[in-house]
Amino acid sequence: MTSSADTPADSSEPVVLLFTDGACKGNPGRGGWAYVLRHVPTSQEREASGGAAVTTNNQMELQAVIEGLEALTRPVFVEVVTDSQYVAKGCSEWLAGWKKNGWKRKEKGRLKPIKNEEHWRKLDALLNKHKVKLTWVRGHVGHPENERCDQLAVAAAEAVGNE
Repeated sequence: MTSSADTPADSSEPVVLLFTDGACKGNPGRGGWAYVLRHVPTSQEREASGGAAVTTNNQMELQAVIEGLEALTRPVFVEVVTDSQYVAKGCSEWLAGWKKNGWKRKEKGRLKPIKNEEHWRKLDALLNKHKVKLTWVRGHVGHPENERCDQLAVAAAEAVGNE
């Protein structure tokens, strides 16, 4: 997943690392999303999280990536690190076919609407704004940034309705 973003010509490393996670209490239920953005050259970090009263885990996983990419102020080379196979495979394997088929997926030889189309359309636009490398990591195995995002997303889900 790449675009013609303005990145240094000699750069083979991301300028920004975007770690993301989503959580849901029930599915559907109260959900939370979170990200940690790290500017690689300066090591500066920014965290953010939020939630929704009625959502799904997949929607929160997508929202975390959307929010993180929206936080970037200009096109950059960004590595998105997610523990969601839905997000990783959706971006790297399924998205092109869905777009080609009018945002539909093939099921038993027929075209059916994709789930979370609004999220995928928004994410697609953001992926095309940046040069993006997608990395999947296994969740809940001690990856520090993934664990931090999980903590923030769970807290955001728990805070929904308590505000």
